[in-house]
Amino acid sequence: MKKSEYKIHIIGAGISGLIAAKVLEEHGYHPTILETTATVGGRVKSDVFEGFTLDHGFQVLLTSYPAAKKYLDFKALDLQVLMPGATIFKEGKSQTIGDPIRNMSLLFSTIFSTVGSFSDKIKILQLNAVLKKKDLKKIFATPEKTTLHYLQDVGFSNTMITQFFKPFFSGIFLEPNLETSSRMFEFVYKMFGNGFAAIPKKGMQAISNQLFDSLENTNIAFQSRVKEIKNNSIIMADGTTIESNFIIIATEASSLISNLNNQEIEWKSCDTLYFETKKRSIQKPIIGLIADENTLINNIFYHTSVATSNTTKNELLSVTVVKNHQLNEQSLIEKVQKELEIFCGIRDTTFLQRYEIKKALPKLTNLQYKLSHTETQLNSAVFLAGDVLLNGSLNAAMIAGEKAALGVIKTLEDGLIVDELTSEYQ
Repeated sequence: MKKSEYKIHIIGAGISGLIAAKVLEEHGYHPTILETTATVGGRVKSDVFEGFTLDHGFQVLLTSYPAAKKYLDFKALDLQVLMPGATIFKEGKSQTIGDPIRNMSLLFSTIFSTVGSFSDKIKILQLNAVLKKKDLKKIFATPEKTTLHYLQDVGFSNTMITQFFKPFFSGIFLEPNLETSSRMFEFVYKMFGNGFAAIPKKGMQAISNQLFDSLENTNIAFQSRVKEIKNNSIIMADGTTIESNFIIIATEASSLISNLNNQEIEWKSCDTLYFETKKRSIQKPIIGLIADENTLINNIFYHTSVATSNTTKNELLSVTVVKNHQLNEQSLIEKVQKELEIFCGIRDTTFLQRYEIKKALPKLTNLQYKLSHTETQLNSAVFLAGDVLLNGSLNAAMIAGEKAALGVIKTLEDGLIVDELTSEYQ
């Protein structure tokens, strides 16, 4: 049988599924993607609403991600770089701190800020130096502790942790108490230190679109929901059955395979609210942090502080909420608007859209950076992909998609499988 004749199905057109298809194509195979929704991207999507591009949650691409450098064309994405720092709002006032080594305009504001002590700032420089030298393999082999305990053990003051590290990394980890593994903290901190946070000019959807547009021999069926997978059979929600040689599940597998029901992934959730404003309270392309533990808002960002594809002249502000709450949508909007005014001095906001993201990041322990292609194999026909196999990051999603595809390819090229559809050994 020719490579192109093998029936290889990928469940899910998120980043991991798209990478799996790309790798299979590069080796001569013609996979098919089954996607529940009408667009590619999974959790990396954007919508156009009233002239604004709205990402599904505030997200950035870290340019130092190794897998991103391998699979993405940064120049074609027209990446807009954010400044390496943050504007911190406290009691109605703001201060900006950051990495003056990479952006000299942050030097004086960082030196003279009251966010943390002089000792804290020395410790940040020392931590930068340590993590620059620490390779990724060693980071993910280090015993885990919570990020909060890690920062306390390094010796950062409570003020520095409360006013900077908590709001900054809570927005990344999507949990307010820094309970996330110290491995993830070191990894993300190192990635920030080695590169920049950036957003494509056309929004985060541009990443997914670029991967999809690069596919030449992949069929994709949108709005095709898979109900169950049994051996080599894919049972669709409409009752039809698709027979396949190999299946890569690039979405949560526990709901699709009966014997994985007790292995359901626990997820972190968040709310992102978008507002239109007449002017910006932060002029530079830098994230804003709310350094008050009693607020609902965690961080804010003016997407129009960088070049965008928006067709309106007004400003676009996103607000991220990571704390659990029981507010209905109208009460949530009103509370966020009130906090924006009290803590950030931001008034006259017009609500645009809310994204309640219930499965924003997988809640994982024993985080890993790499896995072998054999570790993606569930049985003779089914392989798993997705960041849930490693750690909650776009980099991990890419690596897992690649390894799942290589698992299929290795199985085929070793000639160790029976072709279930033709009953011939290949």
